Amino acid sequence: MDPCVPPAARRALADPTAPVAVVRRPDGWLVAWDPQEVLEASGPGVFSAIERATPGLWAGFLAFELGHAVEAVRPGRAARGRGRVPDALLVRFARRAVVADLADLPDRGPVRLGRAVHSSLDRHEHRAALGTALEHIRAGDCYQVNLTRTLAWDAPADPLAVFGALVRARPAPHASLLRLAADAGSVAVAGASPETFLRWDGPAVETRPIKGTAAHPAALTRSEKDRAENVMIVDLARNDLGRVCTPGSIHVPALCAVERHPGLAHLVSTVRGSLRPGVGVADLLRATCPPASVTGAPKPRVLQLIEDLETVPRGVYCGATGWIDTERGAGDLAVAIRTFVVADDRTTLGVGGGIVADSDPDREWAETELKARRLLARTGAADAAAVRVPA
Repeated sequence: MDPCVPPAARRALADPTAPVAVVRRPDGWLVAWDPQEVLEASGPGVFSAIERATPGLWAGFLAFELGHAVEAVRPGRAARGRGRVPDALLVRFARRAVVADLADLPDRGPVRLGRAVHSSLDRHEHRAALGTALEHIRAGDCYQVNLTRTLAWDAPADPLAVFGALVRARPAPHASLLRLAADAGSVAVAGASPETFLRWDGPAVETRPIKGTAAHPAALTRSEKDRAENVMIVDLARNDLGRVCTPGSIHVPALCAVERHPGLAHLVSTVRGSLRPGVGVADLLRATCPPASVTGAPKPRVLQLIEDLETVPRGVYCGATGWIDTERGAGDLAVAIRTFVVADDRTTLGVGGGIVADSDPDREWAETELKARRLLARTGAADAAAVRVPA
């Protein structure tokens, strides 16, 4: 392991046009540069493209809407929203290093977002969407619905400055910087995700869904609502992995464990299994995308409901970010939450939460504000108070 970022990588990071990837791993920070090949695809073609991918290390993202290629989701209200990133954007990098420290990242100065912020759902619209979700839950149509809104600033932030601010103090387990070039334009991601979507090495695979968020751990230990929500998502994650794992291999070594992450506490469960012989990464992604914790149950019905209730595509948000090694048969993907996305000459940040039968509209709205304020405060941006969109 290198003690710090190699000089060639620092030069690539300092060049705002150069594709790079920096992803936190359990053993350090993966830094990748010198792009050799781009995989950009949408719809069912994503899986065939991944199956044909050149052996090597790929880093990038899978969008939330990749799930529409798995389930029969018809275009709805969200499809009319502004902008659209591809369902998959992965870059094969020729050079990489695992480093222990990011102290010598290029300094890009303070984060600048601007004060004009728009929410894809205002408070009144969020309440109405939540009410519709509750009607479906009470009718037995579904059990849980993840409802989100997107905050958008009409200016592109510097992704390296955002990333530097997010990792300066206590970096999240899946902190990442992805600066990628696509046919439709560049897409950059600066994330502080705490959640493991998929981690696999050979046949061993693991997912660690998070459901339950509070400012203090004590609030989670006495919340029956958060625990019930987490257990439901664990069942969905077990079902997803069951499509590709050896029967009897799926187990839950940790259920509803309280974990502290930067600024917030979470309930986190761990689900593990062993992939069946012959199952490749495309099969694994087809069985599990999008992540269970940011959809709801049952997944096919809830994906359609999300498409009809939300007003913009989620894109990278609630999809997956990280790396895939098609040569080794390994990978580490995070759920793309706590994530700023810079694309289409603007900056976006998604926030949301799980809706269950006893969800309270005011508390659910307040949870989205809490998540946004905490993350904006960590960037040092001067406009943290601007997330309070009038009703």
